[in-house]
Amino acid sequence: MKSFLKYTLATVVGILLTGLLFFVIFFSVVGSMISKQDEPASIKSQSVLEVNLSHMIMDRSSKDPFANFDFQSFSPKKTLGLNDILANIEKASKDDDVEGIYMDLSIIPAGMATLEEIRNALLDFKDSGKFIIGYSDNYLQTSYYLASVADHVYMNPEGRVNLTGLSSQLMFFKEGLDKLGVEPQIVRHGKFKSAIEPFTRNSMSEENRRQVKAYVDALWNRMAEGISRQRGLTMEEVNRITGNLDLHSPEAAVEYGFVDALKYKDEVLQVLRDSTGMDDDDDVRFVSMGKYNRVPKIDDIQGLAEDKIAVVYAMGTVMMGEGDEGTIGSERISKAIRTARKDSTIKAIVFRVNSGGGSALASEIIWRELKLAQQAKPVVASLGDVAASGGYYIVAPADTIMASPNTITGSIGVFGLFFNGREMLNDKLGVHVDVVKTHEHADIYSPFRSMSAREREVIRMGIEDTYDTFVTHVAEARGMTKEEVNEIAQGRVWSGTDARRIGLIDLYGGMQEAVTLAGEMASLEQYRTVGLPRLKDPFQQLMKEFTGNIQTRVLEDVLGQEARYYTNFREAVSMEGIQARIPYRIEVY
Repeated sequence: MKSFLKYTLATVVGILLTGLLFFVIFFSVVGSMISKQDEPASIKSQSVLEVNLSHMIMDRSSKDPFANFDFQSFSPKKTLGLNDILANIEKASKDDDVEGIYMDLSIIPAGMATLEEIRNALLDFKDSGKFIIGYSDNYLQTSYYLASVADHVYMNPEGRVNLTGLSSQLMFFKEGLDKLGVEPQIVRHGKFKSAIEPFTRNSMSEENRRQVKAYVDALWNRMAEGISRQRGLTMEEVNRITGNLDLHSPEAAVEYGFVDALKYKDEVLQVLRDSTGMDDDDDVRFVSMGKYNRVPKIDDIQGLAEDKIAVVYAMGTVMMGEGDEGTIGSERISKAIRTARKDSTIKAIVFRVNSGGGSALASEIIWRELKLAQQAKPVVASLGDVAASGGYYIVAPADTIMASPNTITGSIGVFGLFFNGREMLNDKLGVHVDVVKTHEHADIYSPFRSMSAREREVIRMGIEDTYDTFVTHVAEARGMTKEEVNEIAQGRVWSGTDARRIGLIDLYGGMQEAVTLAGEMASLEQYRTVGLPRLKDPFQQLMKEFTGNIQTRVLEDVLGQEARYYTNFREAVSMEGIQARIPYRIEVY
């Protein structure tokens, strides 16, 4: 018995010591990674900036150590936000040590508006007279759209340009819920408010089909127009070739003018050597985006301007509470806007929003803070890939709203979603729930019974009140009548192109254009930008993540693009209560 206890104790102590050693090593690796993230870097002359956009592109870079860590290789990886990508491209255009840009393109997990901003930055870069070369083993539609700005577009001799046009596939759960015995109980306002259709139908309604067709067409037209302009083709040619699947071979891509030449990677490297004036035996001096981000700008050493423009970043689902960098928590974002309003050195605010909406109440809380800010100083809203429903609600008070033609916006509508799982519990699982209550409707939101007619009517009145508030806010901010807003509302989703036509946005432009406009509105000659909410110290974030959602980080790192299905499902099942939310997540490949 003593031997058993001795060996058991030794085993336990061994496991604890091994675990402690693992954590020491892990924190040492991550700590080293954190310390190196901000170290200045320098580059040699004849360098080539390598643009590889294979990671998820957020609006701004994260200081989250786990977001910058590869759990498969157990090594650091620096992922940059859109803000740094755009800044690097602009910096490279003025850097004498950078000869040009090489785009190594495959899958680009970014929305169309984000892609448009990067593409526009590359077009501006070409004004410097420096080269851009694009290469891929296999072009998807988004990667080719970006590559089309290059001076020379190359492709592997066995690759394909997969230009097929855009389609939208929606998933419906009604029959599955019926089989499970789960009843979705829905109250909505807006004939186009189709966020609840996946729970009530097995196919799209005609209203939903019409709006999906409208914005898919708008996205494609923008893409086709950009390709045709840069490749010297007509829109008719691009559409005919795409519709006939004429790019069925590598040779066809060259024949029709979509690719300049078929080359292997070593041959492209030789092109880069020739373009930078290097010898055949030399290695191309590639500079990654991560390293170049640490190369100081020339004007960084000239001192900091006192006047500032605050860029308030709001990304993800609108929700009550604190939230984090990937969600729009009412407390966190409201505090950031309030900070910008009260800081006398901040002369203007850019509110950057990338959100399909969420909680209607949280949207109202943020709306109020932006309204107060707009009364104190110039406010420009910059819409990202999606700024719809609650995502549009919160930007409505801005003096000027800017977006990309590819931005998805609108969806001005409200719905309530409540699930009744009584049949599933009773008939499928044999589980029963009983209740004792003081009043008839004390359990109005219970997931274990159907709503009564009176309860549904009360919820409907709440939905109508919220919708009326939403429409009123938009009407007052946009100089329209409530009747005019109601005509373009009803939950309908619009592309940025149509949104400008109907008055929901004012100008086309991305983050950089929004900052420039804000500076002009505040009559600033010199200024610097500050990002809000302020990012946590990396070590604080490390401790938070380690005790929080590290499992999600690991899942996303292992599953890659497929992790989005887990994220979509998690958001769907949390969609209870009164919502101002876009019907679906939009992804283009």
